[in-house]
Amino acid sequence: MSRKQIALAILALSVGGFAIGVTEFAIMGLQPQAVADLFGEVNETTMAQGGQLVTFYALGVVVGAPVLALLGAKRERKAYAIFLLGLFAIAHVLSFFAATFELMLAARFLSGLPHGAYFATAALMAAQMAGPAKRARAISVVLSGIAIANLTGVPAVTWVGQQFGWRWMFAVVAALAVLTILLVMVYAPRQMPPAGASMRGEMRGLANQRLWVGIILAVVGFSGMFAIYSYISYIATDVSGFGEGMVPMIVLIFGSGMVVGNFLGGWGSDKSVLGTVITAMTLVALFMVLFGTLAHIQWLMVLLLFLIGSSASMLGPSMQTHLIDTAPKAPQLAASFHHSAFNAANALGAMMGGWVIAAGFGLRAPAYAGATAATLGLLITLYAIYLTKRAGEKV
Repeated sequence: MSRKQIALAILALSVGGFAIGVTEFAIMGLQPQAVADLFGEVNETTMAQGGQLVTFYALGVVVGAPVLALLGAKRERKAYAIFLLGLFAIAHVLSFFAATFELMLAARFLSGLPHGAYFATAALMAAQMAGPAKRARAISVVLSGIAIANLTGVPAVTWVGQQFGWRWMFAVVAALAVLTILLVMVYAPRQMPPAGASMRGEMRGLANQRLWVGIILAVVGFSGMFAIYSYISYIATDVSGFGEGMVPMIVLIFGSGMVVGNFLGGWGSDKSVLGTVITAMTLVALFMVLFGTLAHIQWLMVLLLFLIGSSASMLGPSMQTHLIDTAPKAPQLAASFHHSAFNAANALGAMMGGWVIAAGFGLRAPAYAGATAATLGLLITLYAIYLTKRAGEKV
């Protein structure tokens, strides 16, 4: 393939990441509308319940990523990516029509099932096309769909949801999934898995301490970001004093931080994977504490939200690359576990934020809970560095 063909193929795959980013994050900015529609009132109890719209999608990813990745271990990757996108689109149509809170939770769970397996398949396709020297940057382009969604798609869909109804988010995402299917069909090459790849071989490759330490690190490290972002619309209006109409702009600022952090993470990871992780984790812990302390000052709240988004997103390419490195005999599963871990962190972060809010500690408390999680992640990173050096591999 020429460099142009490779670029077009990777960009086509990233559009799927864009659709996933919209559904994963736009619901956070639309929670007040969703809670008001599904429960009829907004209070601290229904706020915490509304967080389950985030949690159940994340749980779907946690369950679906390893299961569907295993099923795709021996399959041609382009066709499998298209299959996963089809499931994703159908689940969002069901979400659009879900009439009750319980049905909505079920639809959100189903929507999350293909998420991790799609990203695992797309990341492996991109890495193989780009070659060893540029694999982290290629993976960062695929993952950039999530970051760019937070910069453009999430604010736009949040505005659409505020103006025309929050459920239209699901229709937009379904349309984006169909568009991705068409782009992948046209631009992505057929790509067979490595010779000898099998479900049994992938399972055997999981007997690896470094892989599981990496998974735990990803869960803990990412959870801090979600502890505050799951409740960002409430923090922006009730703590910082912004009007509801400013929420899409605040989401856009967070998304711009994610775009910057994603590419910084890809660039840094091609030099030092775990060095990038430890830098990002330290910054997240610091910025979380400052956010919790200074969120009532509007310009500082916005600046710190940008910095949290950028530092947390540096973890994306670095953790994806690290997990693939720890399990060379189980690449499909290892790549999918990044997204299981990311969304377990999503669920954990939303629950942590909900717990401290429901306990009466206020809307600043999720930031301090997130800082605690990032500090723990920093300690786990140091242990991962020790294991990597003991294995004689590059940190």
